[in-house]
Amino acid sequence: PVVLSAISAASSTTVELNIALKRMLNFNAPPLKNTAAEPVWKVLIYDRFGQDIISPLLSVKELRDMGITLHLSKLEDIASAALAANAVTQVTKVFDQYLNFITLEDDMFILCHQNKELISYHAINRADIQDTDMEAIMDTIVDSLFCFFVTLGAVPIIRCPRGNAAEMVAVKLDKKLRENLRDARNSLFTGDSMTAGQFSFQRPLFVLVDRNVDMATPLHHTWTYQALIHDVLDFHLNRVVMEEGMGVEPSPAGARPKKKSRKTYDLTAADKFWQKHKGSPFPEVAESVQEELDTYRAQEDEVKRLKSIMGLEGEDEGAISMLSDNTAKLTSAVSSLPELLEKKRLIDLHTNVATAVLDHIKSRKLDVYFEFEEKLMSKSTLDKSLLDIISDPDAGTPEDKMRLFLIYYITAQQAPSESDLEQYKKALLDAGCDLSPLNYIKQWKAFTKMAATPANYGNSGVKPMGLFSRVMNTGSQFVMEGVKNLVLKQHNLPVTRILDNLMEMNSIPRNKNPFQEAIVFVVGGGNFIEYQNLVDYTKSKQGKKVVYGCSELFNASQFIKQLSQLGQK
Repeated sequence: PVVLSAISAASSTTVELNIALKRMLNFNAPPLKNTAAEPVWKVLIYDRFGQDIISPLLSVKELRDMGITLHLSKLEDIASAALAANAVTQVTKVFDQYLNFITLEDDMFILCHQNKELISYHAINRADIQDTDMEAIMDTIVDSLFCFFVTLGAVPIIRCPRGNAAEMVAVKLDKKLRENLRDARNSLFTGDSMTAGQFSFQRPLFVLVDRNVDMATPLHHTWTYQALIHDVLDFHLNRVVMEEGMGVEPSPAGARPKKKSRKTYDLTAADKFWQKHKGSPFPEVAESVQEELDTYRAQEDEVKRLKSIMGLEGEDEGAISMLSDNTAKLTSAVSSLPELLEKKRLIDLHTNVATAVLDHIKSRKLDVYFEFEEKLMSKSTLDKSLLDIISDPDAGTPEDKMRLFLIYYITAQQAPSESDLEQYKKALLDAGCDLSPLNYIKQWKAFTKMAATPANYGNSGVKPMGLFSRVMNTGSQFVMEGVKNLVLKQHNLPVTRILDNLMEMNSIPRNKNPFQEAIVFVVGGGNFIEYQNLVDYTKSKQGKKVVYGCSELFNASQFIKQLSQLGQK
């Protein structure tokens, strides 16, 4: 008899979720290592939720190695067919899998990608939301978080601010965890799962934060590689989709224009360049891609040179001695050929992706926006006026200008006077901006003023460096002329500051041991800027481990659309 495991939602932080998935695909038994036995062939049935969970973790080859040669999105069909054929007796077991979340990095997870608008910032903050709708949203978030902690095999210590959606999630999650622990016989936190968890010695800190504590960061123009890709390209579930021209020659008169081809690139943990540089400032990335390209070309030239030597004709002594000297070198060069080809594939990938990002930086002056916003957020002296940038037709899209103005409005300690605001609004309208997001942010700011103190962005800022060295060379793939070589100064964003206070026990004196492990979760959506800030913070804290999670992952464009919807009501 065959055990059918139907995935309607799955995943782990990558190692844990990977183990959990492989266990499920091995009939809920631990997968055997280095076994010579034939795998048991299985049919994997999944829906779109399941697909989103599996795709960042397992490749088609890995699925095949586990005995899955066919994967079908036929979840409902198979249940109906089993009933119709009176074959229900063939199903020997059905396992519940607590894997309802998606892992994008070892230290990052999101709740869902399909139907994410159901638990979006817009859904939670609608003025006309009914209590029953809010309950349903909170239950969906809590169910996924419960799955996360079951997979981790850890019962967290929960902390959250009061009076917002994050507190509602905290209360419901606390109740669900307690109920499960109360039933000792059926508890999911006993036995194998607890020993398998990566947090085994100390309960992890779980910090729930509401998106409303920091509204500027999701709108910020960024400068690090991964966050820039997410901001300016089509980047979902670790996959970049780019449109490329099908050829440079023009179509004949009267013929249909040639279609652009779509290229997809997977940015995975196996890509060493990506792992090393995804958090680096863009100019550094461009320089590193160029270095990799130069190294590759040198290796390729060496292989070609050795091949031509091996092809020497004649039997004179010089040729024979050269032949023996170079045989070992060529053997080594040829054995490294697959490695060289893989290196070439990754260099091409990052050359194409980085070039596409650079095109956006140059055409929209994103370096100017990034530098100006960093100064606004750190209350530094501004070297040009906000109106000048908004009014400059060559600086960015209407959306870029709106993002900049919203950051100014959110971070300003003193709101602009009515006459100043009218002047800004006129300039924004002249630039083609939709003012709906501003309508919502005005309401949000008025409410936040009554409720609490505004977010502190710390001593952020950037320092311009000298001109690029290698990338300014004429032979470079990247023509960086006119783009500023900005280097980030390390600073903590509001979410990181909240975590730091709790991890360092600044607010809980009764507990003497500072936390070593923490999970930060943003209710209402998160972004790669916040994630990278936490990664940088963790690097500076020896022995600490931090995981970032959010109800949905959006870029500034997606977030501003939600603000626009809220501002139209």
